[in-house]
Amino acid sequence: MSADEPGEDIVRVTPNPSLAQEWSVVLAASGLAFRMEETDAGWALIVPTSDVAGAAGVLRAYDDENRAERPVAAEPLRYAETWIGSVVAAILVGFFAITGPWEPGVVWFERGSASAEAILSGEWWRTVTALTLHHDLVHVLGNAVAGTLLITAVGRSLGPGIACGLVLLAGAGGNALTALVYGAHHVSAGASTASFGAIGILAGLQFVRRRRARSLEGKPWMAIAASLALLGLMGTGPRSDLLAHLFGLLAGGALGVVAALTVCRVPGPWIQWPLAVSVAAAVAGCWRLAFTWV
Repeated sequence: MSADEPGEDIVRVTPNPSLAQEWSVVLAASGLAFRMEETDAGWALIVPTSDVAGAAGVLRAYDDENRAERPVAAEPLRYAETWIGSVVAAILVGFFAITGPWEPGVVWFERGSASAEAILSGEWWRTVTALTLHHDLVHVLGNAVAGTLLITAVGRSLGPGIACGLVLLAGAGGNALTALVYGAHHVSAGASTASFGAIGILAGLQFVRRRRARSLEGKPWMAIAASLALLGLMGTGPRSDLLAHLFGLLAGGALGVVAALTVCRVPGPWIQWPLAVSVAAAVAGCWRLAFTWV
């Protein structure tokens, strides 16, 4: 059901997925029914029409509390406006046009999917190549939309090059951990593990920033709770690989914390774009390994 149908209304919209996560946890903690939906304007929190006033009041109270108690909040990392998520999304859709959907005998999936048995046998590059493969058009379009929002959000904090590198590492790390847990007889594909890695990176950045505030308004646990809430909302569908999503989230969270602690000043475009090109070259190199491995 869309937000404009009778019975539901949008209570808030933000292009910032981390902020949307916070609001979702506030509503959940207040016992209010809600759902999140991706819109052209960003992440929308939608509640029953009868609860709009109550939800708005709860969120206003949360805003007022944070404003009143945040005199020493740390300045977040900031790059500039970037649409790196849209670039990645276009690449995913374009690559799907080449590979096609997942069907028996398709060489792209035979060589590049995240087969737990193959990964543990030494074909580590599958943890990367699997992120570029999708089951069908709906699958790739869903990940393209998520990537547009989430990777762009990471890019605006850390820059497009660092964002691409960290999101790729988080997605590959999530696939590797999933393979370790399953051991064998598990095959998956899709960029959603990397998308949850991006959520984890944003949560890790927020966690460190709030810890540095050194006061109650920092609420560092909120970033963790919010990312887990979003995992529950988005990552547990009937076709979802919950373990891969969870491990992608955890890997991204660890990388976000490391980035927040080590990146004091975000590099400019002359460093960022060569980094982004290097990440693309690394993905291409993994595919080359996939087709040359005997």
